[in-house]
Amino acid sequence: MPKKRRDTTAPIPVRRALRKLGADIRDARLRRRIPTTLMAERASISRTTLGRVEKGDLHVALGIYASVLFVLGLADRLADVADAKNDVLGRELERERLPQRIRRPGRRKPPTPEPTGRE
Repeated sequence: MPKKRRDTTAPIPVRRALRKLGADIRDARLRRRIPTTLMAERASISRTTLGRVEKGDLHVALGIYASVLFVLGLADRLADVADAKNDVLGRELERERLPQRIRRPGRRKPPTPEPTGRE
């Protein structure tokens, strides 16, 4: 049976980032001298899936990447990926939307009555 062709619709920078993440995960596993069988067992995944993670496969669920990072002791960094303090562009756009002047509510002057001509 021929192998199914993988969908490559993800932008190139996304694919590069996942390949780097996979390579970094593999390097971290090797630095810790954890064999693939033990790593896969601890992350509750198969060795095949671990291989796909280490290659940066686009179709592996984010939860699996998170489990592998947890086993390596690196899961805390995952929480900071989209943290506002790291989002320079988002903060700049938010700052542009801030009003230049803020008025206090309820301090409007009453409308002046129009002249009726009977005075």
